[in-house]
Amino acid sequence: MEDRLEGLKIPNHVAIILDGNGRWAKAKGLPRNMGHIEGAKTVEQICEDAYNLGINYLTVYAFSTENWNRPRDEVSALMKLLRNYMKNSIARSNKNNMKVRVIGDKTRLDDDIRKSIEELEEATKNNTGLHFQIAINYGGRDEIVRAVKKTVNKVTKDGLGADEITEEMFNGMLDTGDMPDPDLLIRTCNELRISNFLLWQLAYTEFYFTPVPWPDFNKEELIKAIEAYNGRDRRFGLVTEDK
Repeated sequence: MEDRLEGLKIPNHVAIILDGNGRWAKAKGLPRNMGHIEGAKTVEQICEDAYNLGINYLTVYAFSTENWNRPRDEVSALMKLLRNYMKNSIARSNKNNMKVRVIGDKTRLDDDIRKSIEELEEATKNNTGLHFQIAINYGGRDEIVRAVKKTVNKVTKDGLGADEITEEMFNGMLDTGDMPDPDLLIRTCNELRISNFLLWQLAYTEFYFTPVPWPDFNKEELIKAIEAYNGRDRRFGLVTEDK
């Protein structure tokens, strides 16, 4: 399997929309929550696989601002799963030298979850392995609105003029302001949309869609995505000689 990667360019930052947990469970006659549990296990394994393949940044879409509209029992189950994940994540992340951050609007999360997030980020901030970002209560439009508010506050505080607002300044106000933009976006379970994920950051990202539901996504599927990525011509708006 590893021989297939020889000579391939490994994306520095991969973003993944984790889709299909519920459908995976339904197809097996299981409750939807079992799909989320298996999906969480897949996240842990893919973190390890991604870093071993040479990926430096991995960002996963775990819970969107729109997901609050799901049935109450499913939302409660997802929050319980998040609590359990946070409970063991410090030891696991430090063991794997992984730096973990949560992006999104954390103000809507319960106090105990926010506290666990703070502890996790603080405990792993000096780790030098995979940079792992989890998007929780995240929405691309919401992130942009929050960034606009931060920019307005900075302009007011520093007495800046409109011409002094730059793309670089605004980018720094985003949740991902100190990270490189994703090179590759993967979405599982055959959905062909980005669902309000990283709207600013995906400007020149390559998209890869797979019919595989997230609980079945593995290292082999990740390599397939990397191979597809290497078949793309990333010109960033420029024109190459043969185009």
